[in-house]
Amino acid sequence: MNAEDSIVSGVAGRYATALFELAAEAKAIDKVAGELEQVGKMIDESEDLTRLVRSPVFSAEDQVRAMGAILEKAGITGITENFVKLTARNRRLFALPGMISGFRKLVAQHRGEVSAEVTSAHELSADQVAELSAALKASLGKDVQLNRTVDAGLLGGLVVRIGSRMIDTSLRTKLNSLKIAMKEVG
Repeated sequence: MNAEDSIVSGVAGRYATALFELAAEAKAIDKVAGELEQVGKMIDESEDLTRLVRSPVFSAEDQVRAMGAILEKAGITGITENFVKLTARNRRLFALPGMISGFRKLVAQHRGEVSAEVTSAHELSADQVAELSAALKASLGKDVQLNRTVDAGLLGGLVVRIGSRMIDTSLRTKLNSLKIAMKEVG
C-alpha cells in the first residue's frame, strides 16, 4: 500500500485509494475505471455538470439527487454509482475530478503502466496517438496510458507530463522564450 500512497495524496487521493481497494476486492477495477472515465468526460463536456460539481451553492441532497439521475441515464451502477453519491453526500463532489485522476494513477500502477498527461493544441489523430505512445514506451520501457486534453492556446506542439517530469514543445513556450531572449539582447 505504501507505493500507492506515494502517488496519490490529499482528500482526492484518500477517496481514490479507498475506491481502488473496493474495486480490487470486487474484481471490478476495469469496470470502475471505464465508468469513472465516462463520468470525467461528462464533467469535462458539460458546463452545467461542472457547475454542479464545483459550486458550494447546491446542497448535498441536490447534488446526490442530480448525480443519481445523471448516473442512471448513463447506465452507471454499482460501486461507481455508490462512490459518486457518497462523495456528494460528504460534500466532496468538488474533488471528484482529482479522485478520478488518482484512481487512474492507481490503475496504471496496478497494470504496470505509466500515466502521461498530454496537452495538445488540437485533437491528435489515431496515428499521432499511436506514434506518441510508441515513443514514450521506447523511452520509459513501460506501457504508457495517455490522458489527453486540448488547449488551443498552445498554438502548436505538445506538453507531456509524466509524474514530476514535463516535456514542453509547445509553440507558445517557444515564442515566450524567444520574446524573453529578445528583451535581454535589446
